[in-house]
Amino acid sequence: MIEVRPGGRRRIDRVLDPDYADGIEELGLGEVRGLRDEAAQEETDLSYLRRMLHARIDIVRAEQRRRSENGSASVVEQLVNILSDNAVGPATGSGRYQTTEPSRAEAHRRHVEALVSDVDLSNVLSLSDAKLNTALAAYTAEEDSVSQRRREVQAVVDLFNAEIARRYREGAASVDDLLAAERDRP
Repeated sequence: MIEVRPGGRRRIDRVLDPDYADGIEELGLGEVRGLRDEAAQEETDLSYLRRMLHARIDIVRAEQRRRSENGSASVVEQLVNILSDNAVGPATGSGRYQTTEPSRAEAHRRHVEALVSDVDLSNVLSLSDAKLNTALAAYTAEEDSVSQRRREVQAVVDLFNAEIARRYREGAASVDDLLAAERDRP
């Protein structure tokens, strides 16, 4: 489960700290953007972790379906279809277009692998029904936890975006200043 540790040093601990947005109205626009970008990076990482969990959930469910229908095609033979089904279907979450790459991809991979350390999905045919059920339960519970934290982080990103929009709307920030700052960056 994704736990938030009050006073913790991890990015998720900072972003979900109740004091993260305190005094947002008094911060400089650059500071507001920096905090928003930090929260957006955490959202990207959580989204990546969710996608990894979804892939494993889909693989386990496909093997369970194959067994219940006495199918002959192995999950490996169906892997492209299994993983692409959700990729082309309608979005069901509150996903957004993200311009950043996950910053902790390897750590997320290790985290997902450690969830069910005795279940090797590279050979799902060899797993007992009980092990498949255990794996599915673990992956599903973790996906629920990650999704909840992701929604919380999205609310933080939305708060900072709303503050930035308010400043532009009320004239406290200007597009000309933004363009000048972008032009002057090395």
